[in-house]
Amino acid sequence: MTLIIREACAEDAEEGGRICYEAFAAIANAHNFLPDFPSAEQCTGLFSMLLGAPHVYAVVAEKDGKVVGSNFLAEGGTVSGVGPISVDPQIQNSGIGARLMQAVMDRSRAKAFPGIRLVQAGYHCRSFSLYSKLGFEVREHLTCMTGNPVGKTFAGYNVRPAPEKDIVACNALCLRVHGLDRNGELRASSKQGHARVVERDGRITGYTTNVGFVGHSVAETTDDLKALIASADAFPHPGFIVPSRNGELLRWCFSEGLRMNQPLTLMTIGLYNEPKGAWMPSILY
Repeated sequence: MTLIIREACAEDAEEGGRICYEAFAAIANAHNFLPDFPSAEQCTGLFSMLLGAPHVYAVVAEKDGKVVGSNFLAEGGTVSGVGPISVDPQIQNSGIGARLMQAVMDRSRAKAFPGIRLVQAGYHCRSFSLYSKLGFEVREHLTCMTGNPVGKTFAGYNVRPAPEKDIVACNALCLRVHGLDRNGELRASSKQGHARVVERDGRITGYTTNVGFVGHSVAETTDDLKALIASADAFPHPGFIVPSRNGELLRWCFSEGLRMNQPLTLMTIGLYNEPKGAWMPSILY
């Protein structure tokens, strides 16, 4: 087998998207879980978006001139984030995933990021083993929640869209909770109209870039998170992610008719601060 790892280009979107969909669907179906992506077309659309994003580095693996896998590195924040990574199900377990991971880890170190993060499917033992061998540490057990919108409001908690003028306050809140900000994601979400903030007594006490798989949320208290979740019009497939040790938030979600659809694991290398507040990660970190 002649295998090379190269930087991805726009022409890789269709084949890379197909492989990613099939790889994620195969492992999810094997464990009787809901796949992260509902269709190959959606995966291809995601690949096209990522390959055109200014702060995303992407690589593909080629075997004898044919694309057989890919990986991405988000470079728009203080730390870098890995994923999605996928390898053609027909040739998995041959070291290709490790090569793809090493490529983005080398890139992150060359760009002098102080840390690397990822979120791993909790039922996927092989990927967990790989990341552990590469030096990633387990930081949080996570729960992906899904269901119908809650559709409630909380007295004293005002949830509204987050225009650009709110970004400074939101970044400051994220810095207090996590020791870093996620300015790039927040600005993009605000521009797209997805970001929301929650206010108490006229002061921003929480924000979300989107209550969903690709959005993250940061708040002073769990009640602030509840207000953000309850205001969401929908929970995009396959749901939103909650730190499992926040039992109060999990129990509230269950009491509102939401349900768990998969376990996940937050893993990191390098810079990591124990959160000092309430939060929900994205599928990136």
